[in-house]
Amino acid sequence: MKHKTIIDIAKKLKLSPSTISRALNDHPHIKESTREKIKKVAAEFNYWPNPIAQSLKNSRTKTIGVLVPEIKHDFFSSVISGIEEIAYNSGYTIILSQSNENYEREVINTMLLMRQRVAGVIVSISENTKLGEHFNGLLRAGIPIAFFDRVSEDVVADKVIIDDYKSAFEAVTYLIEKGYKKIAHFAGLKTLEICKKRMKGYTDALKRSHLPILDGYLIYGELHENHGYQSMNDLLEMRNVPDAIFAVNDLVASGAFRRIKEAGLSIPEDVAVMGFSNSQLTTMVYPNLTVVDQFPFEMGREAASMLIEVVEGRRTEPKTLVIDSKLIIREST
Repeated sequence: MKHKTIIDIAKKLKLSPSTISRALNDHPHIKESTREKIKKVAAEFNYWPNPIAQSLKNSRTKTIGVLVPEIKHDFFSSVISGIEEIAYNSGYTIILSQSNENYEREVINTMLLMRQRVAGVIVSISENTKLGEHFNGLLRAGIPIAFFDRVSEDVVADKVIIDDYKSAFEAVTYLIEKGYKKIAHFAGLKTLEICKKRMKGYTDALKRSHLPILDGYLIYGELHENHGYQSMNDLLEMRNVPDAIFAVNDLVASGAFRRIKEAGLSIPEDVAVMGFSNSQLTTMVYPNLTVVDQFPFEMGREAASMLIEVVEGRRTEPKTLVIDSKLIIREST
């Protein structure tokens, strides 16, 4: 789709391009009602002012924008540490923002980073993001992007990921080989790509071993502790207790862990629990949680290195880097 310009907005509203430009820059001589009408059409056209884009192309800063779903999440804080190390050693600073798992806030923060004249953006999308047109807007403005972990499939840009399908498949296969047959999966959202791939790894591992997906054992939800706690509670109330749980991430695993302990059951004797990410909390509980390690610090380092390559003109073609994950076996299985 052709990128809309001020001229397109002017034609639609039958106004001069100079009036459009002044309105978009909140010029006081333009009536408020006219400004609002112009901004509404600009939003419909997904338009960002060209002068900003031009200044970004011609006058780069040494600042990298970083946009994550949650700063408090140990996985993302580890990624940020990796990004900051590479950025600092390369002469860059970072501006950090979070979407708080909200698509609208992600769009706003993307525009704010653009207006901050950042050299590039490193991002992991929110759990509610389905389309990446706001990121394509950055690319049109000449601002390179490097995605990590949660990526926007409709945006052609650098990506640093793990093989979520393979990681989940191998993790569930390990549980099966340990003798667990009633394995539940506390999955994430049906729309988020990493969750879909981990769920597919789970189901395919069961199918390969000719094990059924039992009723009530595939439970979708958000990526927080409460999902694991409530899912485990529901299974307990239905007297449908699995002998193992494979959780979509460590927070969900910790919620299940807490509810199992409250019910007076033993881990792993009654129920085994496996997480995904290898956050610090997995070794702060007893028994320690078996996890898939995503190596988030290294993921952050790689994302920053790839972005800076593009910013500095040492590479133009986008690439996808797949980092090896590792199953770390601990007492919970």
